[in-house]
Amino acid sequence: MRSRRNQELVFLAFAGAVTAGAYALASLGRNATIPADLLPFFGFVMALLLGAHLMLRRTAPQADPTILPVVALLNGLGYVFIVRLANDIDDATALPGQQATWTAVGIAAFTAVLLFIPRVRLLDRYRYLAAIAGIGLLILPLVPGIGRTFNGARIWVRIGPISFQPGEFAKIALAIFLASYLAEKREILQQARWKLLGLNLPEPKHLAPVVAAWGISLMVMVFERDLGSSLLIFLLVIVMLWVATSRISYLLAGVAMFLAGGWAASTQFAHVQDRIDIWLRPFDDPDGVGFQPVEASFALANGGLIGTGPGRGEPFRIPEVETDFIFAAIGEELGLLGSVGILVAFLILVTSGFRIAIGTRDDFGKLLATSLAALLGIQAFIIIGGVIRIVPLTGITLPFVSYGGSSLVSNYIIVALLLRISHDGAMRPDLGDDEANDEFDAAAAVAS
Repeated sequence: MRSRRNQELVFLAFAGAVTAGAYALASLGRNATIPADLLPFFGFVMALLLGAHLMLRRTAPQADPTILPVVALLNGLGYVFIVRLANDIDDATALPGQQATWTAVGIAAFTAVLLFIPRVRLLDRYRYLAAIAGIGLLILPLVPGIGRTFNGARIWVRIGPISFQPGEFAKIALAIFLASYLAEKREILQQARWKLLGLNLPEPKHLAPVVAAWGISLMVMVFERDLGSSLLIFLLVIVMLWVATSRISYLLAGVAMFLAGGWAASTQFAHVQDRIDIWLRPFDDPDGVGFQPVEASFALANGGLIGTGPGRGEPFRIPEVETDFIFAAIGEELGLLGSVGILVAFLILVTSGFRIAIGTRDDFGKLLATSLAALLGIQAFIIIGGVIRIVPLTGITLPFVSYGGSSLVSNYIIVALLLRISHDGAMRPDLGDDEANDEFDAAAAVAS
């Protein structure tokens, strides 16, 4: 246990050093000076990471040692680019401070999950409460008085001085519901007793809760014009059904529903058709609706193999570059090599989540780890695919990298749950649950 945490500490020190080095290089590239606050910045980064590490050492000593360092690296590089972009974007000087604050809040949420959820199986008891909470959070932006519209999407809620995106937390609640329901019904769902359009499916009553949660979520997303979250939840449901049952019919049904839904949405909703048109033909209006993807393409092309260097590109020409298009900024200044490095980091993060799922003997923990890892992977694919134009741009954030408090906090909660599952999954299989948990509590106390 000490060996795992010591490995993690070494990796965290490396992530902190890379972040501080990138911070210094961005300042050198822009001003030809080393930032005066480099050492305080490095100290702040390491203090946050050390706090998260010590909490893991105390509460989950057998958790995977690679996930937190990868998250720290992504979060650190994202912050460096937000600082670098804020220097060249009007009215953006407050972004670095806000992102630093949200990073601290995210790590606080990470710590709270590890403290107050000692065993992930506790969440299995609150299946339908999680479903109600998830759907309620999705509906919240539609409530008059507190819902807010930004860039055509009504996905924000403002309560007093606090603004947040409830959909970022809804996805976690829905993932918990799906994992719990499918863990109990997986054997029933594997049985094909009902035919629909040539596909063998289980009886509708067993699919009803899953389809209802998915359908309500998608309807809310249509009214809110939040296509990114809609696609994220749709893909999550299909992936989870496939993983739980191993039936290819769910994948085929999912593809058919996606094609039918996409065609219907493009004919009924102008904003969906606009997204598709911008994706297919951005150069038809390069100074209007196609400006963002066109400038992103130029930025990626300008980066070449090794990039222009931190602080030496012009990614600030892209509107909303700190949120939707931060991957284009990275591609311009770090080049293809830096972009591939970001992709490899996400690959390590997602495959670590799947490895945790494989090593977990509890069905609920296995499916929850799969759903959480899939959330991170699907979200990264959707936004990176939108930037490089292999899928329509949907406007969601790149996990841990883009500017955004709600996304950062929710993704730190996802990571905390994954690490809790990783620790729980290391329990000895020859002991009962109570004995195993008692032994692990004692082992955690010794390790701390």
